[in-house]
Amino acid sequence: MSLIIETIDLESTERLQVEKFLSEFNLSLDKDVEQTIVAKIDGNIIGTCSCGGKVVKSFAVKKELQGEGIAAKLISRITNIMFDKGIFHTFIFTKPVNKHIFSELGYHEIFSTKDVTLLESSSDNIRRYIKTIKSQTSFGREDKAAIVMNCNPFTLGHRYLIERAACENETVIVFIVQEDKSSFPFDVRYKLVKEGIKDLNNVHVVSGGDYIISSNTFPSYFIKEEEHKDRAYKQLDAGIFGEYIATAFNIKRRYLGTEPYCSVTYGYNKVLAEILPGYGVEVKIIDRVTVDSKEVSASSVRKYIKEDNWKEIKKLVPETTYSFLLSSEARKIIDKIKGSELRH
Repeated sequence: MSLIIETIDLESTERLQVEKFLSEFNLSLDKDVEQTIVAKIDGNIIGTCSCGGKVVKSFAVKKELQGEGIAAKLISRITNIMFDKGIFHTFIFTKPVNKHIFSELGYHEIFSTKDVTLLESSSDNIRRYIKTIKSQTSFGREDKAAIVMNCNPFTLGHRYLIERAACENETVIVFIVQEDKSSFPFDVRYKLVKEGIKDLNNVHVVSGGDYIISSNTFPSYFIKEEEHKDRAYKQLDAGIFGEYIATAFNIKRRYLGTEPYCSVTYGYNKVLAEILPGYGVEVKIIDRVTVDSKEVSASSVRKYIKEDNWKEIKKLVPETTYSFLLSSEARKIIDKIKGSELRH
């Protein structure tokens, strides 16, 4: 009986074989997996593991073979694949009942809710992230306000929310979602926010790193129901913010904008308002700024980009964003938006 571990072709019928194997565990193969490996004995799949971005996912080993070292071999192989891609810091989302499996393989728990546990491949990376942000800024231990933004792209609505927080607080930290699953890449979004608020001296713009979790990152392979998955993600993200980020930076307020269009964001705001007060963080939800009686949103800007409606775009964004959109640097992004479906 010889064990073979190999990479499969996700475009072939091998994918169907992995999906069938995972279904035995009530698991699925996430749509965004980039590579999948399988462990086989005599040609039969007895274990599998995948990765997408920095996340290890869709992991399972036949019950009768658990404890035989197959899990460690799969995790080691998928980690080496990720290392070869330059990914040295990896994450695993799993059910809390399974977290001991990954703890035994060297992963460290960051946070758990009733439905999900997030683990990472190092014991101090979240603290290292906090230390790095502190070293890059000049604020002290004063009470602070925080805003988490994607800014895809930066609009007058984002600017209004930041201005409001800046007027009401001594220091404001704006965390920009770092994950690059938006039309505008992180470095552009970060730059547009920095340029768009440079007159607000008490505002610090920082990267959200790996710990401001995007719903795009959160896996669905072990939580099938979409509503259940969304709530689990929101509770996890809110808990990490309260437990680590709010505590480390002495954040006492978190500002949110009302969300008239996106039900996911509306639900996210609701969960934050339930959870963050338990960490001493007041949640302030501010009505969105309007132009021509319509709430300003980044999705509207992207819609007008697709339509080449520059007159309407100019109404919704600061001059700094508008100038960027007209520049040659933005050409590739605009072409991509025009050639794809509108992403919220």
